[in-house]
Amino acid sequence: MSTMVEDNKQTVLGFFEAVSERRPGALPTFMAADVVDHNKIIHGEADEPGAAFDGIRSQLAAFHPLVVQVDELVGEGDRVVARVTQRGTHSGTHPRMPQPTGRDFEVEAIWIFTLAEGKIAEIRAVSDRLGIFLQLGWDWPQAD
Repeated sequence: MSTMVEDNKQTVLGFFEAVSERRPGALPTFMAADVVDHNKIIHGEADEPGAAFDGIRSQLAAFHPLVVQVDELVGEGDRVVARVTQRGTHSGTHPRMPQPTGRDFEVEAIWIFTLAEGKIAEIRAVSDRLGIFLQLGWDWPQAD
């Protein structure tokens, strides 16, 4: 396997460790300043390059603890795919549910990263949002 792919995998692992260890100041080590998050980590963040930093900080404010366990990591070229288990406790304010419920969640997710020059340049992810809403007792989102 190429050194670039292995380096990219280590960058992704470092990213998840920084999130799980609540070290948002370390995120620029792993993410490009203009990283594009196609997933929109939380509803309502700005749709602009670099907004993922604020999205992650908002998630850390809403969930303590918030742990992302990497269950599988696959790399090819400039892409790394992570199958993860995300778990946490809704202990802070969240745009979808301002009042903390104090409830726990555990769901699976798939994250697809594109890396450039050793940093995460793009993020796409699919997570079990329905599972999160059910486990946290949040109101169902309404269609516009």
